[in-house]
Amino acid sequence: MNKRIWLSLAHMGGREQDFIKEAFDTNWVVPLGPNVDAFEQSLAEYLHEDRRVVALSAGTAALHLGLILLDVKPGDEVICQSFTFAASANPISYLEAKPVFVDSEKDTWNMDPVLLEEAIKDRLRKTGKLPKAIIPVHLYGMPAKMDEIMDIAGRYGISVLEDAAEALGSELNGRKCGTFGELAALSFNGNKMITTSGGGALICRTEEEAKQTKFYATQARDAAPHYQHTHIGYNYRMSNICAGIGRGQMFVLDEHIARRRAIHSLYVDLLKDVAGITVMENPDSRFASNFWLTCILVDPKLAGKSREDIRLRLDSENIETRPLWKPMHLQPVFTDAPFYGNGT
Repeated sequence: MNKRIWLSLAHMGGREQDFIKEAFDTNWVVPLGPNVDAFEQSLAEYLHEDRRVVALSAGTAALHLGLILLDVKPGDEVICQSFTFAASANPISYLEAKPVFVDSEKDTWNMDPVLLEEAIKDRLRKTGKLPKAIIPVHLYGMPAKMDEIMDIAGRYGISVLEDAAEALGSELNGRKCGTFGELAALSFNGNKMITTSGGGALICRTEEEAKQTKFYATQARDAAPHYQHTHIGYNYRMSNICAGIGRGQMFVLDEHIARRRAIHSLYVDLLKDVAGITVMENPDSRFASNFWLTCILVDPKLAGKSREDIRLRLDSENIETRPLWKPMHLQPVFTDAPFYGNGT
């Protein structure tokens, strides 16, 4: 096979160029503009909940601003799912707060609610205060057990910032991922379900939260006739050109999700009788992953091959695969962070 099959590529629907051209024709080639406004509105409507969406330069920026809105300060602890990409945890360190990592459960591969409560209780015993926020992740598009997580968070009065970077279009009990927590982050990186080349968004519950997000994302400039700043701000707003790509992508989002789910179903069927191979699947009818990526577990004893053997063989056929995320508690940069595990 000569043509490389990549793990996850961007796919254009055709309308993207129209909106990009519109930006150039009207000279809206800076952050903010009609494409940004329209993209934010289309995302809010897609969520089918009373939410406001603020388009940003990256999903990491969304998590960073989300933690700021939740008043995370230096020295605070933030509970984060360990099995995830580093961008879920890095913003905690940006604010000089301390990550506390929690292992996954086996049904969804996401944050274990039982361990979450154990971690909260233990941190309270050891530090005398509760963690400031919780960051569950909808890994590879699979919804986390948000009902249980939100119940625990509510009982302890802790805010939840959903990392839905990989889960646009995924649902739990018919409700879109990103609408459970107080705030939620999306990503539109080039390999995600839809792309803006690079970008992200923060999903907010209130107009005031959206207003604050925009304030911090545009250098926290005060409403004054001169340049005045009473807070530290960031250059996190999305370009009107990038938002034009996003507007076009929204027309094919459902098509992209349907295609990913079809690919997942194909792999499930092809691998169902292969010893030692387990495909990540929806645990039950409540869960509806977008299956952004189709993931497998390999038991070398039963399969007769290791994960690396399979990866290299596929690579020799010009097919890209990658190992699953290396958990955060095993990353050298987070060696000193507390971890609550169950062996998963």
